[in-house]
Amino acid sequence: MEYIKEINILDAVIHVLDNNSDEPILNAFALDLNEETYTFVAKHVQRCLKDEELKYAFFTEDRNIVKEVSQEFLSGENNILNVSKELAKQLFILMRSKGNIPSCDLLTVSFSTEYGLFLGIFKMDYIKNYMHTIEYVDDKIGIDIIPQLTGLPSSSSRIQKCAFIKAINSDNAYDLMVIDKQSKNKNAEDYGSNYFIDNYLGCRIIDNERDMTKNFVKAAEKWTKNNLKENASEQEKVRSHIKKSLKNEENIDINAFSDEVFKDNTELKENFKTFAKEHGVVDNVAIDKEWVDKKLKRIRLKIDKDMDLYLSEEAYHDFERFEIKRNGDGSINMILKHIMNYEEK
Repeated sequence: MEYIKEINILDAVIHVLDNNSDEPILNAFALDLNEETYTFVAKHVQRCLKDEELKYAFFTEDRNIVKEVSQEFLSGENNILNVSKELAKQLFILMRSKGNIPSCDLLTVSFSTEYGLFLGIFKMDYIKNYMHTIEYVDDKIGIDIIPQLTGLPSSSSRIQKCAFIKAINSDNAYDLMVIDKQSKNKNAEDYGSNYFIDNYLGCRIIDNERDMTKNFVKAAEKWTKNNLKENASEQEKVRSHIKKSLKNEENIDINAFSDEVFKDNTELKENFKTFAKEHGVVDNVAIDKEWVDKKLKRIRLKIDKDMDLYLSEEAYHDFERFEIKRNGDGSINMILKHIMNYEEK
């Protein structure tokens, strides 16, 4: 996966999309990127680029305003102010037609990276802030607290819907990267709605190396917990082999992995392969090394439901400090060694 680390904000424009209005409130000017505003925009870009729910996508072949106007900008045929207005109008039309998309500000950002120029689109859903009011009642001061419903997400907040679009090229591994987080409230009107991907962006999500790696790790751990209950020794064998494969291999062939881990146990081999396939694991998993390094940098072990153990990767593999011994009955001992100092928290 392309991990973008170098960004330079070039321009940004914000528009107001209020469901209570008949038209979007369109800005006539780009934002003044002073130090504070630049930092606010840059932090949102950086946080979204690092979000693990960021997905690769390709535009569909159908005609789509977002695809057309974004490519006009990226090819130098249009400016960001005009393009951002068209992007805002298109989303506002969807909001009015569906009736259950919350009001927002739409932030459009152009920025350069080590991978070229990108156009970012951020749906900035309003958050509830509180402010005080001061009134004089019979020459006395009365102070109250009232909600303010038009606050923008802070730079430390997670954006629910955004896209990073690049110039379309036949050699692209993707046309755009997308975050489209769904509401967890099952009673919400827009629960499960895919309007942002399907109707607004007009794209289809594809798996990248990080998605494939995460899916393999998640499915393998779920299989291990379900099928090797009360056998910590066998669980440890599988998990150790997973870590070893993630660190040492560029790709994991599910058939070869299963053969190597379960040896002559045909039932477990077939069970693992079937389970992996049912959970969307591809036959040949391309390993995202950067995600693996981050994932294994700190290892958390949940032990018998009432103990937690946190270890660095270095400590986990240092037999002078940490060791796992099998007892021969399915149980294991986890031994911490040569402890010179500890704190109680």
